[in-house]
Amino acid sequence: MQPRNMSMSGVVDLAAVKAAGEAKAKAEQARAESARQGGPAAVPASSLVIDVNEAGFEHDVLQRSAEVPVVIDFWAEWCEPCKQLGPLLERLAHEYNGRFLLAKVDVDANQMLMQQFGIQGIPAVFAVVAGQALPLFQGAAPEAQIRQTLDQLIQVGEERFGLTGIAVDPSAAGEPQAAAPAPPGPYDSLLEAAARALDANDFAGAVQAYKNVLSDDPANTEAKLGLAQAELLGRVQATDPQKVRTDAAEKPADADAQMAAADLDLVGGHVEDAFGRLVETVRRTFGEDRDRVRLRLLDLFEVIGPEDPRVGAARTALARVLF
Repeated sequence: MQPRNMSMSGVVDLAAVKAAGEAKAKAEQARAESARQGGPAAVPASSLVIDVNEAGFEHDVLQRSAEVPVVIDFWAEWCEPCKQLGPLLERLAHEYNGRFLLAKVDVDANQMLMQQFGIQGIPAVFAVVAGQALPLFQGAAPEAQIRQTLDQLIQVGEERFGLTGIAVDPSAAGEPQAAAPAPPGPYDSLLEAAARALDANDFAGAVQAYKNVLSDDPANTEAKLGLAQAELLGRVQATDPQKVRTDAAEKPADADAQMAAADLDLVGGHVEDAFGRLVETVRRTFGEDRDRVRLRLLDLFEVIGPEDPRVGAARTALARVLF
């Protein structure tokens, strides 16, 4: 099954789930009481991934969603794409270390939950945040796309509901201590080569040099910024600015036209215009086009840098459109 985004306007009606509102209220009261007593105790890392059934849904998902976003993986033993996606989600749950919980639901054994969420195909991934269910994606999506979706989900949980995650104790319940990773790098020579290529307008060479660094050190901030800049400049270099502006004006719902115009906006220093254009295009588009525009906007965030207040404002605007 090919991955596809599910309509973010179709928020699941959880009214059919018994006492959903009461569960949320009780959980919020419990969280407040825990805070007064010095905060919740750290949980073992093994509790970041749980199997959930219909009987435990209220406690394991609805109540916990008042503390931390809960991602639900609807799967089945016979589903081959599920066998690709499930281990990836489990690995990310441990990597994110308490920023979200992963609840796994076997649809064969929990038909009622499948019906309540309107599941038509699996794997299907939803989230529940403060008692509200949101469709995330369907199918075995690429890891980069899943990470970006999780990052946005966590941001929504923090900004709208104050959910900052749960503390994890890796030593609890006999959890094995992870070996400290070897420090990456150094990459000075590769980064210098990439910068020289960028200065020489060899954008393809710069892109490859930055990718070489990121293949070994995906979190390298300098390489991520450089790659985003090189890709942006390479795209702009290949365009006719006048045609780009004309196309964007004549085709307000055309994803490619608006992305090309946003590139020009950003290069020209009109940062808010670029971000606003793409947020509006996300609102206007659906499916594959919507996801392409969303990913381009995240690329432009990298160019400006996460600390820039304009990026923070645009992230909030994007979250409102998506969720």
